[in-house]
Amino acid sequence: MTSLKSLLGAAVAVGISAVSAFAETPVLRAAVLEYGTVNWELDTIKHYGLDAENGFTLDVQGVAGGSAAQVAFQGGTADVIVSDWLWVARQRAAGKDFVFIPYSKAVGGVLVPENSSAQSLSDLKGGKIGIAGGPLDKSWLILRAYAQQEYGMDLAAQTEQVFGAPPLIFKTALSGDLDGAINFWHFMAKMEAAGMRKLVDVADAAAALGLDPETPLLGYVVKGELLRDNPDLIHGLAKASRGAKDLLASDDAAWERLRERMKASNEAQFDGLKAGFRAGIPAAGPVDEAAADRMLQLMARLGGADLVGEATTLPDGLFVQPGS
Repeated sequence: MTSLKSLLGAAVAVGISAVSAFAETPVLRAAVLEYGTVNWELDTIKHYGLDAENGFTLDVQGVAGGSAAQVAFQGGTADVIVSDWLWVARQRAAGKDFVFIPYSKAVGGVLVPENSSAQSLSDLKGGKIGIAGGPLDKSWLILRAYAQQEYGMDLAAQTEQVFGAPPLIFKTALSGDLDGAINFWHFMAKMEAAGMRKLVDVADAAAALGLDPETPLLGYVVKGELLRDNPDLIHGLAKASRGAKDLLASDDAAWERLRERMKASNEAQFDGLKAGFRAGIPAAGPVDEAAADRMLQLMARLGGADLVGEATTLPDGLFVQPGS
């Protein structure tokens, strides 16, 4: 009887210890756009247990827009959001201790109707261009600088611009009401699948301007305080993200389980979205900070304080580098 009691006591102790260990696993709350493409990576992290493997539990909170994510993040109800590092640079220059973990280098471009005779941006002179976002959209600014450099063309003055949300630009472009359209990469993939033709890629325009198209633009944003207090947690997120990328880069089966979430209307869209995501996966390793600084200085020149605030050069400590 004593032996049985001892065994039962040991079993209870082990059970309590296991529950305690589980309870101590940190939870990382991510506020992201409910239908954003980052969910493909986050879903992969959770499905394959890459969060648990790296010492945390990922809690994904869907939000309606980027501003809602920023409010949740700055208000303390979310630990991580997705944004571009230019926004993080602006916040750091304003005294906010935010840091950036690279996620994607995917950018958009200019598409034209399938039957368009345009062969370069200069051929859009006098035409109507739809632009996802506003006048400070980074792709638009890069393309303006590119048109000026390559063709001596003031793209803003010599075309008519229609600004709108990505879905609106998508629909308007497919209706044939635009001579050209600038959209986010995943809408571009669907537009190309529908027959539109790429006129110029923002990555190519950036390279022509002396920028490095390999510089990741989007990433996970966390507070520097969390990085200092729990570096293993933040580096665990970075490792889980890389693990998901490695899977999605090489395993078609990992994409099949995401098919419904991707909302592709047909096989061409599905293939285009998969290819676009894979093309946007940044190389492993540290971010080239000199290249990032060149991009920031160009954005400061083109967009001014309205875009970058007081961040005219790259703030120290912006990027979470491997091993930092």
